[in-house]
Formats: sequence, structure tokens, C-alpha cells
Amino acid sequence: MSESSASLAEAYLPELRRILTDTVLDFWYPRCLDREHGGYVLGYDREGEFNGNDHKMIVSQARMVWLSARLDREGYGDGEFRDAADLGYEFLRDEMWDDEHGGFYWEVERDGTTTKPDKHLYGQSFGLYALSEYHRSTGCEEARELAVELFELLESEAKDERNGGYVEYFERDWTPIETGQTYLETIEPDWSPKESGDTVLDPTLKLMNTHLHLLEGFTTFHEAIGTDRSAARLHELLHILTSTVVRHDVTACTDKYDPDWSPRLDDEEFRIASYGHDLETVWLTMEACDAVSMPESLFTDLYEELFDYSLEHGYDDQHGGFYFYGPLGEGATNRIKAWWVQAECLTSALKMYRHTGSERYRSAFENTFEFITDHQIDWDDGEWFSGIDEDLQPVGRKGAEYKAAYHNGRALLECIAELESL
Repeated sequence: MSESSASLAEAYLPELRRILTDTVLDFWYPRCLDREHGGYVLGYDREGEFNGNDHKMIVSQARMVWLSARLDREGYGDGEFRDAADLGYEFLRDEMWDDEHGGFYWEVERDGTTTKPDKHLYGQSFGLYALSEYHRSTGCEEARELAVELFELLESEAKDERNGGYVEYFERDWTPIETGQTYLETIEPDWSPKESGDTVLDPTLKLMNTHLHLLEGFTTFHEAIGTDRSAARLHELLHILTSTVVRHDVTACTDKYDPDWSPRLDDEEFRIASYGHDLETVWLTMEACDAVSMPESLFTDLYEELFDYSLEHGYDDQHGGFYFYGPLGEGATNRIKAWWVQAECLTSALKMYRHTGSERYRSAFENTFEFITDHQIDWDDGEWFSGIDEDLQPVGRKGAEYKAAYHNGRALLECIAELESL
């Protein structure tokens, strides 16, 4: 270990562990555990009081299963995170899994009554992520079998053999939805006035965001269970995430594509760069490379250029922190600093420091960490504020459809692991 790396670990490991415990875990556990119906209740206002939203959506339910299982696997707590993982896994299995057609429903009521039975691959990706991590943590054979069944279902029903990648949106019986509207996570912030984080999109689109999280889920599936086919799919997804979705003239990614991967740039709202997604792509593709024994160095130039773009166009040099998004080749127009963007950029910066040894990434890590501790964390009521505005004031809820403990909890775990390895 270099003296510089040793000093970084010495300075930040204790603080990262304290932040994980005091601001994330102590806020969510046991508050989110639904002992009556199973799964997790995730709707909370800025002070941490229940805000009335007790619907259970596959993305956030699965994310909490993943986090609980990961915490247990890494030895946190004294069995309480295994208990939390069991609670969430059983709800996914019993209430959100479609026993007739397979796959996970998009959303159910608190008691498991199905309200949105459609299947979107964004949600399925997190279901696979959760099942794979739960199996890896607990050794549960049933979870392994369900993960394999889901992986094979995505291969048979959603794989686009002609154009590559995956068709994304389906009815309950896996009939592709080609007209109307689709509901999924939007690039718009989760602190919008409406309670729902859903947006309306052309259902035939392929999204960078969906394929990024398929890569994430497939990586954990391959590491925990693994088949020859999962390795092949990771190679394909790596190509999509490091080439197809990159606008090489500016070295930033865009999100919306026609089925043949022609970029949708006809709408001004589509010609934008999301700094958090671009830097999340950096470290998630690193993880996928490791899973299939591919050298990360093959993509070093891309990683550096994506980071350069985000620092130039999306970073606040005056106050610190990364903005939300902006037009391609221009400065940020949405200048809210979202909790998840800071979390993903913190992780990416530290992994780039490990990968390259460059002090510029160490500085990006340290400056982002300082912004988080000074502004993003609510040291009084716990958790991280959903967003910080240009006046450095908090906006949004502590818990919502897409805001649970996944982004910041995972970032802290990843950064702790990186510094321990250094």
C-alpha cells in the first residue's frame, strides 16, 4: 500500500463506517420493516415520519432485499439484517412473483394485492439483483432456483436477438407492449410535487438506464450463480454500455434509443447527459469486467473522458457536489444535487483512484465526501436529503418510491471495501 493510499484509508474509513451506521442504517432499520404484511414500507417525509405511501414497487423492495443481504454477508449487525433480508425475500416470493407467468409484478398494495401487474425489465433487473445477493448471503437454494428461472425467462421472453440488448416492457403474460405508455424511473428528480416517481415514455424505447441495471443484476447473478450464457450476456451489455450508448463526440451517454439502437435525439429532453448515470456506468462496468475476467484497462480512456465531461459540465466548483443533468456539450441545467448522484460519483471517484492512481480522482472523492457531510446528510433526523438546491437548502422526502437505502448504503459499503483493499 502506498503512503498516500494508507493516509486516505486512515482518514476516511472511520467516517464512512460511522455515516453508514448513524445516518443510513439507524434511520431505515427497523423503521422500514413491515412486520404485519412483509417487505418494507418506504414512504417518509423529511423528518422521517410516514407520509402515507405504503405501496410496494419491485424496484425499491428488491433494492432493500439486496442491501439487507449484503449487510448480513459482510457481517454487519447481529442477525438483524439477515432477518430483514428474509422478510423482504419472502414478500418478493409470495406477493410480487407471478406464479402463473413468471417474473415480478411492477407494484402491489401494502398487503400484496396486485395493482400494476405489467413487467418492465428495469424492475426485473433489480429482482434478479436481489435474488442473487440473497442466495450468495444465505445459501438459500430456493432463491438460487428462482434467480435462474428469472434469468432464463428474460432470455426467452425479452432478449432481442436481432438488434441486441433487451425489449423492455410487457404485459403480465409477457406480451410486448408497443403502444400506449410505460411507467418507470425517470431522470426527473424524486422531489417533484407528485408522489409518484413515474413518467410516461414510448414503450418500445430501449433505455441506457435499464440496460445499466441489467448489467448490475447480471453481474451479481454471474458471480453468485453463473452460467455460460450469463457470461455472454455480460460481454454484450459491456459493449452496449461502453460504446453503443456513448455519444463519442462529447463522451457522454444518452438514455433513449429506438429498438435498433438508433439514438433518440429528436426531443430536447432526450439530448441530455446525466452525470450520476455516466459515473455509475464507470464503476458498474468495472465490476462486470471483474466478473468475466476482462481487464478494466481496456476502458481506461473512456472512464477518464466520462469523468472529464462530468467534472467540466456537471460539477459545482464553488460549493462542491455534482448537479443532476444538462444538455449535451453544455453546462448543467438541472442544478439540484441529488443524493444518489453524490453517492454514485463518490464510489466512482474512489474506484478510479484505485484504478489509475491519479490524484485528481482522489480529490474528486474527497471533495464529494466533504459536500455530502456538509450538506447532503441530515445529521439531526438521519438519512440523506433527497436533493440540495442552489441555495444549499434541502428539498424532497427521505423515503419515496425510488428513494430507500440502496444508493447511499451501497456507496458507503463499496467505498469501505475499496479503502480496506488499499
